[in-house]
Amino acid sequence: MPNSTTTVPATETIFAGGTVLAGPAQAPQANWSVVTSNGKIVEVGPADSIRAAHPHARVIDVHGTTVMPGLTDAHGHLYGLGLSLDTVNVVGAPSYAEVIARVRDRAQRAAPGDWILGRGWDQNRWPDKQFPTAAPLDAAISDHPVWIRRVDGHAGIANSAAMRAAGITAETKDPEGGRLLRDAAGNPTGVFIDGAMHLIDSKVPPPSAELRKSRVLAAAQKIAENGLTEMHDAGAEQSTITAIQQLIDEHKFPIRVYVMLTDEAALLDAWLRHKPLIGYGDRLTVRSVKMYADGALGSRGAAMLAPYSDDPANSGLIISKEEHMRDVATRARAAGYQANTHAIGDRGVRNVLDAYEQAGATPADRFRVEHFQIVAPSDFPRLAQHGIIASMQPTHATSDMPWAEARVGPDRIKGAYAWRTVLNSSARIALGSDFPVEDVNPFFGIYSAVTRQDQTGNPPGGWYPEQKLTLPEAIRGFTSDAAYAAFEESSRGTIEPGKLADLTIVEGDLYSAPQSQLFATKVRYTVVGGEMVYSAK
Repeated sequence: MPNSTTTVPATETIFAGGTVLAGPAQAPQANWSVVTSNGKIVEVGPADSIRAAHPHARVIDVHGTTVMPGLTDAHGHLYGLGLSLDTVNVVGAPSYAEVIARVRDRAQRAAPGDWILGRGWDQNRWPDKQFPTAAPLDAAISDHPVWIRRVDGHAGIANSAAMRAAGITAETKDPEGGRLLRDAAGNPTGVFIDGAMHLIDSKVPPPSAELRKSRVLAAAQKIAENGLTEMHDAGAEQSTITAIQQLIDEHKFPIRVYVMLTDEAALLDAWLRHKPLIGYGDRLTVRSVKMYADGALGSRGAAMLAPYSDDPANSGLIISKEEHMRDVATRARAAGYQANTHAIGDRGVRNVLDAYEQAGATPADRFRVEHFQIVAPSDFPRLAQHGIIASMQPTHATSDMPWAEARVGPDRIKGAYAWRTVLNSSARIALGSDFPVEDVNPFFGIYSAVTRQDQTGNPPGGWYPEQKLTLPEAIRGFTSDAAYAAFEESSRGTIEPGKLADLTIVEGDLYSAPQSQLFATKVRYTVVGGEMVYSAK
């Protein structure tokens, strides 16, 4: 019971009268309040008792809301989101013609010869479901190099001007871990998959330090607006880390970031010589490494144990060999860093698990498989055996469900997007979105996890509904389980005294609202370290 004689610091704030998901169990408590001071949670309890015990505190009325532990996206791309906000957005384009129209509009406003960049096309949304080619782009935009990434970031379409700038000809060989799509005569069509994307990327003029910084800040603000207090950045370069540090030093950075260093030799050599960076400016932690085992399912680059059901000559791409992943994981472990590896196909997943085992992974290391998307049945138990975390993205399931089974067939699909199977195996899950591949809004992910439906309610009952999560499980995936996946469970992820004052406060009562409307949840406040970093009012 609160003690009314306690001396009250002037910095105390009460978030008063909401339904608070309180304590380790995150049990909803109606008409409770949360007291914060100096960046931490001081007390949690019934609103009347809290108010009596803290008569001089600043009061923020949150009646009619749910006060949640600060939400975390366990897998996103900070600079990728900033870039997507600043370039051509073709997400959701229903045809290649619409993609071209959006690109042409940007080109008409660009300086002569400027590169036109964008992201978001998905041939699975188009009537013919075929990969695009450069020719229609050339007809519309011939005086600018154009490079538009696929929605998953694992393929891109270049026009002929971009290919000329990169020196691409029919003689250009497929690089290891990549593929150029070609016509019947062997000429590149303009689509570059996975490791081949570097051929174009390497010719795109890099952004200035100030432009990168402005994009990082815009992304962080967008993240905060969506109720997220932290994100795990799945593959950051030094230039992005530097931009984050500068923004923190300037007291402009609104969220927390847990960085996975991108798998680049010089970067790892520089960082793994030192202990991890923990809590820079109370906002930035760098203590993990991000590798890529394979590509993505939508572009048929995910590495499969057997060929694709809808492309029998193709089993996907190996981006990192097992030996490389073992060696990097071993180095990371020795230096006190976590190893996190993108793996989408069942072969990719198996290669990662083999590499982690060879590196001596233990539960204390908390190694992660990012996506863990298509999994052979015999590989599920291996997670708990070694304390490996499945870092999964619920909206991938509801985005991919119109075509995923055609890719892998009716048997393999049973081990796909299998959140319930992971939990039943006694392993841990951390949830995220993979933004900007999917929308940054975490309530889209919570909705997908609970319903396995799109936002029109299809399919009735949910897609493979036996894999659904409960609402408490989905929320834990974005809070306490995400905190555990970043070694942060002692400081954040639940609403308890002594923990960081990170709160996501949303309109209404999540537990009494119809689950069919979870995706429409509105954020009222985002609070990081007791600071209001976003307010809807």
